[in-house]
Amino acid sequence: MGGTTMEGTKRQRRGDTRQRIQDVALDLFAEQGYEKTSLREIAERLDVTKAALYYHFKTKEEILVGIFEDLTRPMDELIEWGKAQPHTLETKQEVLRRYSEALAGAAPLFRFMQENQATIRELSIGNQFKDRMLQMRDIIRDPDASLTDQVRCVSALFTMHAGMLVLQDVQGNPEEKRKAVLEVAIDLVTQAHSGEGTA
Repeated sequence: MGGTTMEGTKRQRRGDTRQRIQDVALDLFAEQGYEKTSLREIAERLDVTKAALYYHFKTKEEILVGIFEDLTRPMDELIEWGKAQPHTLETKQEVLRRYSEALAGAAPLFRFMQENQATIRELSIGNQFKDRMLQMRDIIRDPDASLTDQVRCVSALFTMHAGMLVLQDVQGNPEEKRKAVLEVAIDLVTQAHSGEGTA
């Protein structure tokens, strides 16, 4: 039994190293751009050898894909949950609430994506992200709603993304800003929902 705990601790520790590599890499990517950052610099900033870094990630691209998968996992879980729920207004509002939290957790990734759009396009990450957005849209809109109401639902998602990026420079507590953005997104989806069938 003692063996399993040690195995667990070792795995935990390895997980932490992986996490630290991703955090530091994302900081460097954000500071100086993805293209200009080398694996050696990431290793130096972490104070590990390049070989130690190589044990976890063979390329910069692997690091970025790893970051992307970790930070978007909550979104995937949310999409799965949302698809399984009845298509009610309560479901849509709850999806937006949970999405707001998932976005807050992925804030550094969003900033990176905003600043490195060319890289994102090249790395297939962009397509995966677009696919997630379409799935989110389908959960919060009604396919037979009027065009105006469909635009409202898409706008709710854009509002949440824009809120992440644009409000960074606006004065105020981050949690209050997140709530304000969420309130607007929920308003849009609520309005769209109440317009159901009046197309």
